[in-house]
Amino acid sequence: MKMIILDRDGVINHDSPDFIKSPAEWVPIPGSLEAIARLNQAGYRVVVASNQSGIARELFDMNILNSIHQKLHSHAQMAGAQIDAIFFCPHAAIDNCDCRKPKAGMFEEIGKRFKVGLRGVPTVGDSLRDLQAGFKCGCTPYLVLTGKGQKTMETGGLPPGTQVFADLASMVNDLLKAPHTTHSSPN
Repeated sequence: MKMIILDRDGVINHDSPDFIKSPAEWVPIPGSLEAIARLNQAGYRVVVASNQSGIARELFDMNILNSIHQKLHSHAQMAGAQIDAIFFCPHAAIDNCDCRKPKAGMFEEIGKRFKVGLRGVPTVGDSLRDLQAGFKCGCTPYLVLTGKGQKTMETGGLPPGTQVFADLASMVNDLLKAPHTTHSSPN
């Protein structure tokens, strides 16, 4: 099974320093949902892994988060895309849980639920913690410059082998053409 793990805010939809607290605030980044549709057409299962500490901070509740995710699924379907699962951590950093990125617990749970090893699975994020969590499980890290991505790149410290792309659409374009090239890319 081919799989890809995407962060949500800053990768699929525009991010906000004040959190995405309602369905109205969830706005897709142009081309992101179409990129997910292309992944689906190429046989990829698309899984989202997202820190959602706004729940612990009481900025929104589970009903609101479910409504935001319903909007995500609805807009994805309108673009011909399907997201197979959304995993999220509802905890704040002070809770010191295992599921909050940069820890690997959420990724480990994805591997268990789908009964797959994560070595080489592409993971796409806009922050260092997104990439670190996947890298700990053997995922191949991809940084997008949307959301916090530009700042993340400037700060540095990216996991070895991280590839950088302007946005999810350009990352997917590169990923899907990769098997058809005659040369191998270094990892």
